[in-house]
Amino acid sequence: MDLFPIFQELMQASESKILLVVLDGVGGLPLELGGPTELEAARTPNLDRLAEESALGLLTPVYPGLAPGSGPGHLALFGYDPFRFLVGRGALSALGLGADFREGDVALRGNFATLAPDGTVLDRRAGRPSTEENRRVVARLQEAIPRLEDVEVHFYTESEHRFLVVLRGEGLSDAVTDTDPQKAGLKPLPARALEAGAERTARLVGLLSERIREVLRDEPKLNGALFRGASKRPSFPSMGEVYGLRAAAIASYPMYKGLASLVGMEVLPVEGEGDAHEGKLRTLRENWDRYDFFYLHFKKTDAKGEDGDFWGKVGEIERFDALLPELLALGPTVLALTGDHSTPAALKAHSWHPVPLLLKAPYLRRDEARRFTEGEALKGSLGHLRGVELMPLLLAHAGRLAKYGA
Repeated sequence: MDLFPIFQELMQASESKILLVVLDGVGGLPLELGGPTELEAARTPNLDRLAEESALGLLTPVYPGLAPGSGPGHLALFGYDPFRFLVGRGALSALGLGADFREGDVALRGNFATLAPDGTVLDRRAGRPSTEENRRVVARLQEAIPRLEDVEVHFYTESEHRFLVVLRGEGLSDAVTDTDPQKAGLKPLPARALEAGAERTARLVGLLSERIREVLRDEPKLNGALFRGASKRPSFPSMGEVYGLRAAAIASYPMYKGLASLVGMEVLPVEGEGDAHEGKLRTLRENWDRYDFFYLHFKKTDAKGEDGDFWGKVGEIERFDALLPELLALGPTVLALTGDHSTPAALKAHSWHPVPLLLKAPYLRRDEARRFTEGEALKGSLGHLRGVELMPLLLAHAGRLAKYGA
């Protein structure tokens, strides 16, 4: 059901401020039966105090049983049905990087990888190189592979092991499969056409993978590439049009900037490398009076989960807890804290498990939850929500929705 016309009809002005904080991949699992999850193992005195005066619940970002990518997970949090509003990872990276990404282009999100002599993937992230090392290798590729046949090839550094390729030429299609096998010990997958007319693009992606391996054969770690998320440039209604919000995004990684810009948020600049907590807080403080809605993203909880680093993820949760008082000092009318999906260190991957949701806002019903953890969230008065149900709840608590019906 398309609820956007309903929101447009019911929207009303308010001086309220909404702050949505997304701890990427925050949901977890115990390392052994009966043990704590990452959230349960973390020492979080500030989150504990906040939980006592907030309402909690569980949130399934996309659909029960589906392990979502960050794209659909975030779009759902923003209120966009991820089964209706589809976008590939490549387009999100291109938009977030501000790449020259035109109508008809196809964007591919790439991972630099370490490949064995037989082509088997040893490390899908090539040891997480520095962004500077990434730039050096991208420059090599741009010089060596400016074209494939009659198609222009444009390379961009994203961060660490992540990079972007934009293909420009006639008759390109984004209906091609990923080459990333999603685990070590396997060979990269062949790109396949998903529909008639995409065969040429699939062949070009395969040729690109071969050429990259040839050019980088002397690199000790960054000697191959895995591609996913082939996509053309989409067009979505903006949050201003749908909700009447002046919305801003504060994130460090290009993909999340791309997601935000796709739904009409203004992406604010952040000083500092990586997950730059202090830079994000500074940007939030300096722009607090200019916007109605802020999306604030933290990535490292997800990265540590994907690395299988349970205690590293615990440390990132504790790192966020330490800066929470500065967020609360700004006095948001409505504060929501959740994740776009779970990334348990035990699985080293995104999973289908619900994530905890914390809501601090006027007119809450108190509950028995006392910590921001998966188990405590089960006691919460918010119940169990789908991702797309979050935005209406935030708007209602912020006084931005009129009564529906007579």
